[in-house]
Amino acid sequence: MTRILAGGLGAIMLITAGWFFWIGQADTQVEIPAPPPEPAELPKEPELPEADIAGLVGPKPPEATELTREQRRFARYDRNFDKRITRTEMLSSRTKDFKKLDVDGNNLLTFEEWAISTSKRFEKADRNSNGELDAAEFATTKQKRKKKPACKC
Repeated sequence: MTRILAGGLGAIMLITAGWFFWIGQADTQVEIPAPPPEPAELPKEPELPEADIAGLVGPKPPEATELTREQRRFARYDRNFDKRITRTEMLSSRTKDFKKLDVDGNNLLTFEEWAISTSKRFEKADRNSNGELDAAEFATTKQKRKKKPACKC
């Protein structure tokens, strides 16, 4: 009985394989496309129309509104322009300063890293090396504002 079943299954498998082979051969027999037409046979493109535009005036371009100082500051923080500032957007402006303080680069600011940075800043400001800052020395620790360019080139 098993031999009969095995023989029947083998015959079905051979018929199926032959059918797939025959279908696969049919797909490979494709007609060769006709060659493209000669350049002389191509249709000409229509010429662009000409118009007399003397005296015609187009619409006025839209006026750009001047942003207030507060609107510009808001736009600097709003990175994705959704008119809302998330905590991540607010903190992103401080990333460069944080990376300067994070000496070992592990994204954790320890007290030692902060203290080293502050000590270096203090030593740089203390010109007479007496361990104290007078008013003139302390004034040198103020952050310097970047000059704005004369033109917006």
